[in-house]
Amino acid sequence: MIHEKLDEHGVAELVVDNPPVNAFDLASIDALISALRGYGSPDSGVRAVVLRGEGRGFCGGGDVKEVQRLPGYEGILGQIHGSQNLTLAIAECPVPVIGAIHGYCIGLGVLVAGVCDILLASPGTPFVLAEADNGATSGIIQAIGLMPEKRLRAALFTCEPVPAEELAAFGSVLRLVDPEELPSAALALAHTVAGKRTAVIRGLKSAMAGSIGRDIRTAYRQELSYTLELNMSGEARDARSDFTEHRRPGYLHGESGN
Repeated sequence: MIHEKLDEHGVAELVVDNPPVNAFDLASIDALISALRGYGSPDSGVRAVVLRGEGRGFCGGGDVKEVQRLPGYEGILGQIHGSQNLTLAIAECPVPVIGAIHGYCIGLGVLVAGVCDILLASPGTPFVLAEADNGATSGIIQAIGLMPEKRLRAALFTCEPVPAEELAAFGSVLRLVDPEELPSAALALAHTVAGKRTAVIRGLKSAMAGSIGRDIRTAYRQELSYTLELNMSGEARDARSDFTEHRRPGYLHGESGN
């Protein structure tokens, strides 16, 4: 479930509340995309967006159980297209999106964090690119917004957590904030952004996108070709089965119900 609130300062707050671990199922992904795309018009009154999670952590990844449950390739194709469209909706949202990350950030959560404009995180939060353990090869173009290339390679090949403190040292996380203070800190930051001239902020975000030149749409499509091959061969389904049957790595420590 996604809770959406808009305050009198023009700050939209999107809160992921999908117990037990905030796995992003297809309905949650669609709801986030719809909300973010709705902020495109200046008539929406939105000047900045805060994206955060309720409960134990920000995001336990895509809902792998849903992927396995749906017939044929319906689940994996839904997650593939949903992941691409959600990250594009954040990257292309004309106003800044501030991610507030706590507890844990896994898989699709890391991709989402990688395309947010600004990140705050609680100390000790692990960022885990779990693609290798789920038979996936995508998300590189989004995650490169968080860490240098060689560090990203290590994170992808090992699935070992990258702590929020390390991302803060890179400058990818603006500030470490205690979990209980994180929502209010993110809103305060969003209010600072919302206090600027809207047309200027929108222009700056568009200018940044052009200067950085991160073509998510094209690069993600190329990455997905390998994921689709792994699904057609059965390798990816076997990997997801291991994951959902609790033969999974220690980084989850029982947290993820994906």
